[in-house]
Amino acid sequence: MKKVLIINGHEKFGDFAQGDLNNKIIDLADSFFKEKGFEIKHSVAAQEFDVKEEVAKHMWADLIFVQAPLYWMSVPAAFKNYMDQVYTGGIDGELCDHDGRTRSDENAFYGMGGLRSNTHYMLSVTMNAPESAFNSSEPFFEGKSVDDLYWPVHLNFKFFGMKPLQTFVMHDVYKNPSIEKDLARLPHHLENVLVS
Repeated sequence: MKKVLIINGHEKFGDFAQGDLNNKIIDLADSFFKEKGFEIKHSVAAQEFDVKEEVAKHMWADLIFVQAPLYWMSVPAAFKNYMDQVYTGGIDGELCDHDGRTRSDENAFYGMGGLRSNTHYMLSVTMNAPESAFNSSEPFFEGKSVDDLYWPVHLNFKFFGMKPLQTFVMHDVYKNPSIEKDLARLPHHLENVLVS
């Protein structure tokens, strides 16, 4: 992998989510990939974009790196809109061959028409929920993981045949932050997932 598309999935929200942390993560990832000799392209979900250009970026990339905060148990509306527009724009033979089924093959499986099987993706998520709320007996998430919470996003990439790399998460970024420590983990995380 030597070509990465970095998608900024942040959307400004109120006075407390202006994007500073998100931008630091994007900058840190960009520096890491430059140091490793990657070609880099960027996309920003909350800005105006050209659907054909964004589809072309996805087809160009070996790796899609998505940084987005958790907003109400999902991605921000701007990133959801980006996915709706861009991924629908690539459904007709670029990112996938529709949903993988054909009228002539009743045994074909839904969602298995992806054409990007040589592409990997990685989610990077910031959230206020503490790490202890996941994979545990805590009552809210009922033992679920962060990846369980992001299952619809993972399915979007699976629809294109893309392969996941381990998700990076920064927990408790408002109530009990350890921002510098968490930021220091990102290059190590990237090194580990790209080598393995």
